[in-house]
Order: sequence, then C-alpha cells, then structure tokens
Amino acid sequence: METRADVVVVGGGPAGTISAGAARIYYPDKKIILITEKDRGLIPCAIPYMISSLKDPTLNFTSYESLKSKGIQTVVDRVVEIDRQSKVVLTEKGDKYGYEKLILALGSKPVVPPIPGIEKKGIWPIKKDCEYLQELVSNVRAAKSVLVVGGGFIGVEIADELSKIEGLKVTLVELLPRLLANSFDPEFSEMAQEKLKSSGVRLILNTKVEEFLGRDHVEKVRLSNGEIVETDCVIPSIGATPNTELAVKAGLDLGKGKGIWVDEYMRTVDSDIFAVGDCAGKRDFFTRKDAPVMLASIATAEARIAGANLYKLKVLREVKGTIGIYSTYVGGLVLGSAGITETTATREGFEVRVGRAQVVDRHPGAMPGATKHFVKLVFSKESEALLGGQVAGGISCGELINTIGVAIQK
Repeated sequence: METRADVVVVGGGPAGTISAGAARIYYPDKKIILITEKDRGLIPCAIPYMISSLKDPTLNFTSYESLKSKGIQTVVDRVVEIDRQSKVVLTEKGDKYGYEKLILALGSKPVVPPIPGIEKKGIWPIKKDCEYLQELVSNVRAAKSVLVVGGGFIGVEIADELSKIEGLKVTLVELLPRLLANSFDPEFSEMAQEKLKSSGVRLILNTKVEEFLGRDHVEKVRLSNGEIVETDCVIPSIGATPNTELAVKAGLDLGKGKGIWVDEYMRTVDSDIFAVGDCAGKRDFFTRKDAPVMLASIATAEARIAGANLYKLKVLREVKGTIGIYSTYVGGLVLGSAGITETTATREGFEVRVGRAQVVDRHPGAMPGATKHFVKLVFSKESEALLGGQVAGGISCGELINTIGVAIQK
C-alpha cells in the first residue's frame, strides 16, 4: 500500500516531533506524516533520573497525542529504505509513503565498546527505548553492586542517581584523568568528583576497562591497573554515535564527522531531504570542525529551522555553528558549561584571557536560599570576544549558563 504525503518525518524523538510541529505552523495546508518505531517516546535528558529521582520510570515517557491534535498523522513502523528517485520511503511492514519533502530525525545509538565479554547479561548500554529502560531500571534497583563505565555527563548523572539507592555499591571507571573533561576545566571537574565521592561513589580515573568476566552474566570487571572489581551490573556510558545507516544506504553524504552532511538550513545533498538532531553533522561555532554534540536543545533548534524552510527559505535563522550548552546536577551542585573551555581554547591555539568571580544569586546575599556561584569566563585576548563560560553553584546556574550562551553567540 502506498500513501502520499507532502512531508514525511522519520523519527519520533525530540527532533522529529518538533520538526513536524514546525512544518505544521509554517505550512498549515500540507499533509504531514511522522513515522516512528515505537508508539510512545521519552525525554532523553531525563533518562538517568529514571533510576531514582523518578519513582515511576514511566513518568519520563511521552505520547504523540499532541501531534494528532495538530492534524499530523503518526505511523508506528520502521523505515528500511529511501527511494530518492521515486521519492518514496519503504517500511518494515511493507508499506510505502510518498513525499515531497523528507525529514530524517534518526537519532543516535550508544557506543558499545569492543571489550571482551561486553555481550554478557547484566551489561546495559543506554538505549532510547521505553521497554528496555524499564527493564534496566528494574535490574539496577535490584542489584547489589553497579559499575558505570564513562565519566561524561550521562555517566556522572547515572552514578549520582545510583548513589541515592540505599545499600548499593557504586563504582565509576573513567579512561581520562578526570571527569567531564570534554566540557569543563579541571577546577570544575574536581567539584564534581568531590560531590560523587562524598555520596559514596568510588571513582577509578585514568583507567581502562579491559574485560568483563563471568559465565553468562557479568560477575567481575578487569581493569588496566590490574584490579578486578566484583559487580553484578554494568552501565557503559561512553557516548553515542549518529544513526546514519538509512541515509548512507540512500546515497546521502556524511560530513567530516560521522553525521549526515547538512547545510545551514539542514538540507542534505538532496534538496528535498533534510536531517536534524543527533543523526545530522555539527560544526563548531568557532573552529568549524566536526562537533559531535548531541543535545535535545540543539536537536529541537535544528528541527525548527528545517520545519520552517522545507519549501522556501522563510526564516533566515540558519545554523552558523554549534555551541554546546550543558548543565548538570551532581549531589546538590549545579554545573554549567557553554562554548569552549580554557583547556580546549589553548589546545586549538586561541590566545585567551580568563576572568573568574564568586557571586551570590540573590540580592541581598543574606536572603534565604541564596547560594554562591563560581563563574569562569574565557575571552579571546585580542578581540575580547567571549569564547566560553563555566559556572558552579545553585539551581539558577541553569539559567545563568543559557545567558552566557547567548552572549557567546552575540
């Protein structure tokens, strides 16, 4: 069976749903179909918090009712092929959907390291799948010992959440000498490390996981420092890679990184096919190098640009480069980062000037609930342009780092 539509969106994550919604706003008369593999979605940023903070993991799940109310048809199926010549996508169930414009919001998949024993039971890479994550949470809550592999945002947040489960032994292993090394300078990494340690998380830094041991189920982990750690559950959290197989099969180009090549309006080499979110390539705002930044905030910004410019360039709000803006919460401490760190700027050859300040987020500072914020700003020495900033302190750091992000762009 073939169904014709004006706009077909492949993918039901944040990028897919927002691009479909934007297309409806700018092209109200177009027929829009969104094809998703699952009948419900989830909020990626909240995945770590399903472990403890969300007493019921299903509170992080979402439905597609809002799309239906906007007149957007939702189809639960998996697209297996794109016929660019006929402008048709084929699905696993054998159906065909014709399109004038196609938006690929294919997302990403977890990096599964080629470590011996990685296939054993009890090892849970982070997948954006509702049923899978429910099973993961159930197993983690029943475990006696959990080992987290990776000290980036997801790994740190998961370790922090695990530390809230009474009686659970938590270990985090990181290959680099410090946590959050890609997004923060050493003084901020140290703050996160101290918070995790004070919560009872054992940190093993500058160490590689060599092998997962056990029969069918993981029982121990052998490390590069010679230590063997006993555990009955492992969560690898070492990043994600763009899901591009469908695009490559259709003959679309990849960029210098691993994502689908797109121009400033999210158009691929085929002007009728757009790519948004984790599957699309990113270029750093300052260096234009590949920037493998996978954030829902960036995905939805790209989705709005694609949805607005499907048929004509209606909104001159093109992507000029990606600025990673992050915030996380570790043991009561909020950490935020925007742009490039002093470490990265120095490595890239920027001549920088750094400013530091301690401030209070209430006026006067004696007001109840006031907290100290530590702020670090990185400037280009000659042009005085703001390159990046980092903050640590109370809840309002989340808003403060967004303000710094706007300042960097301007």
